[in-house]
Amino acid sequence: MQTPNMSDVIEEYLKKFLKSNDQVEIRRNEIAEQFNCVPSQINYVIKTRFTVQQGYIVESKRGGGGYIRIMKVNLIEEIDIITSLIDLLKPKLSIKQAVHMVHNLYENDIISQNEAELLLVTMEKESLELAGDKADYLRSQIMRNVLHKLQYKTIKGGPNC
Repeated sequence: MQTPNMSDVIEEYLKKFLKSNDQVEIRRNEIAEQFNCVPSQINYVIKTRFTVQQGYIVESKRGGGGYIRIMKVNLIEEIDIITSLIDLLKPKLSIKQAVHMVHNLYENDIISQNEAELLLVTMEKESLELAGDKADYLRSQIMRNVLHKLQYKTIKGGPNC
């Protein structure tokens, strides 16, 4: 069995607090000391594992009394989640960003595991190979179309197709 890397351990540590609280407030240096790592490791974890696409908002205050506050976005309804993802969608979407968005849809029970897997296969590098430099644009358009379809389905209560 593979040992989890430090980023995974730190992520799980922070998510443990977020399961029972709406937010967690940390001091970067204290967490780095606790995990015997450099403070930039904490920055990396927060920047890559706690994004808006993944359902988190991060605030920070610099200085002696500085902190990093991570808040789980509590979107009540499917339509709120879908609308938020549409608003976040930029003209270019990397595969990493797409994975985060699809995972968010799955974690919030908007799409099934099978739908998530199919959507990711559609948007992976190998599927968009012919698009070349335009793959990120095409991925964004695919995601936008899927989100609009989900939005319409949620509003109208219509069928999946």
